[in-house]
Amino acid sequence: MVGSLEEAQTALDYIRSRMEKACRRFGAPPREVDLIAVSKTVPGKALEPFLAAGQRVFGENRVQEAKEKWPALCARFPDIELHLIGPLQTNKAREAVALFDVIETLDRDKLAGILAAEMARAEKRLACFVQVNIGGEAQKAGIAAAETVAFVERCRNLHGLDVVGLMCIPPEGKAPGPYFAHLAMLAREAGLDRLSMGMSGDFETAIAMGATHVRVGSALFGKRPPLA
Repeated sequence: MVGSLEEAQTALDYIRSRMEKACRRFGAPPREVDLIAVSKTVPGKALEPFLAAGQRVFGENRVQEAKEKWPALCARFPDIELHLIGPLQTNKAREAVALFDVIETLDRDKLAGILAAEMARAEKRLACFVQVNIGGEAQKAGIAAAETVAFVERCRNLHGLDVVGLMCIPPEGKAPGPYFAHLAMLAREAGLDRLSMGMSGDFETAIAMGATHVRVGSALFGKRPPLA
């Protein structure tokens, strides 16, 4: 795991260089793509070199883990933008609204209603991405691709949520390009212009297909031990 400012800067520069090259190659014109550093299982102390190097956008999978390590870091670095990129249980919605800046895993009507109520209670309006089960995999979370456009409309018009984009995780072991292209098509149909797609092994392909956010973990942090 990265342990120094120099190592963190080198890792960030390497990923950002690859992102910029992909944007120049595939963009028309080149567009900005946000790097979400996926910090799940990375202890807070190990994140400090990345914060010192200027990284400010991070993604966490679990509300409880994020609650344990991010409040202290956010107090020191108030411009952090924290994304929830893992499945959200409805009983964790209040904590998620309090802690996160962006919810990327909105995927069902019950959750939409509860998030809307919690945001109203907290007087906050968080940006949301709808997670799409782009491969139709039974074991994965996400709204069905065929239901995406109607679900986005309900989230906006019925629940009043600020849905800004779509998110997906393509099936493992299959070429990701067609799945990313499908998500981009759904976003156009839904009138959305943000796409959170692509991880350490395929973020350049995602950029080619229109990603505006890529979620990179192991390529930045290396092999990560679980939190104690």
